[in-house]
Amino acid sequence: MPGKTRTRREPAQDAAIARRLPLGSLRVFVMVAECRSFTLAADALGVSVSAASMQVRSLEEYLGLPLLRRSGRIVEPTAEGAQLLPRIREGLAALQFAIDDARAARGVGTLHISALPSFVVQWLSPRLQDFEKRHPQIQLRVEASHVAVDFAATGIHAAVRFGAGDWPGIYTEKLLDEWLVPVCRPDLLEKLGPVETHADLPRYRLLHSTTEPWTIWLSGLPNARWPDTGLGFDDSAAIVRLAAAGAGLALARWSLISEEVRSGTLAIASRRITPFGRRYYFVCSPKARGLKKLEAFRTWLFEQAAQFAAPPALDERKRGSRS
Repeated sequence: MPGKTRTRREPAQDAAIARRLPLGSLRVFVMVAECRSFTLAADALGVSVSAASMQVRSLEEYLGLPLLRRSGRIVEPTAEGAQLLPRIREGLAALQFAIDDARAARGVGTLHISALPSFVVQWLSPRLQDFEKRHPQIQLRVEASHVAVDFAATGIHAAVRFGAGDWPGIYTEKLLDEWLVPVCRPDLLEKLGPVETHADLPRYRLLHSTTEPWTIWLSGLPNARWPDTGLGFDDSAAIVRLAAAGAGLALARWSLISEEVRSGTLAIASRRITPFGRRYYFVCSPKARGLKKLEAFRTWLFEQAAQFAAPPALDERKRGSRS
């Protein structure tokens, strides 16, 4: 018995399907499922809670399936919703990339970038005006986030990540090296003096960051002891602001303090500057590499990185070795 042949759809049928496909409702469903709240999802989408609820209800009627259920104040996907969610995410992301590809020939449109909040505030933001002047046709949208980007699920085109560079499945290119530098306000340094060993630290009120601990700076020093006094924060940019306000001595990433040191707001308090094991990397989805607007941003970003100098003490050592 001959096998069944698949009936070819007519163009009119495809058009009818396209007209019926509830793209808006799919987008709302994904946002509610990710936020686990109609209120948070509505705020993120810029619509009312009732409108978001109506969109999800319309999608459930369209599919004939319950997609979400309430558990107290939390909204969770049903078994059917959880099964559909990743496929809808991928479909919406693929649609976004298709639109981006259509615009790529002109290199215009919105470009979505993600980076650490501290890097965005202290390093990237002061330089973005230059990018806007050079590329007024590109609307840059920057997401400040600690979360590693899922490019397929979010529609974000590229990111600046901080780490070891070992992220499989994505395009990765080293952008910047990093150093840890003890800094404080110049008047505080003049009053209390420089720090070269662990014995010098007790003169200062120390500012501790969970991501840049003083133990890294102490590594290799004889009889080094963990300095457990002072203020502790999990926000690297907050440590910089506190040091600039005169609150104490901070061990900070050079990328976050270079402008403050250049302007004289902060002073380097030690000749002991420590290379950090983590670095900044430019990363993106392999699919996005062909976008002209992304390549324009990448080229500009690496130009900025090439102009970014190492800490002065390291520059002086380099000059000394050449003389």
